Amino acid sequence: MRSLARGYTDASIRVLGGYVVGEQTEPNIRISAARELLDRGWGKPNQPSETKLEGKVEIVLRDIALELRKKKTP
Repeated sequence: MRSLARGYTDASIRVLGGYVVGEQTEPNIRISAARELLDRGWGKPNQPSETKLEGKVEIVLRDIALELRKKKTP
């Protein structure tokens, strides 16, 4: 599937580029097309995230697994 989709890369880039420069294109569509091209050409910017875990991770995972088992049991 991935290789089939990649076969449309050139055509897709041309379509997006057409939206970016198209005078009749709505501004929101132009911005979205430009963002898609930039993300693919230069990568998406890093999104910093902060996570604080309390307790041990393996305990949290065990508790999640127990809850899932309870939901599956009639």
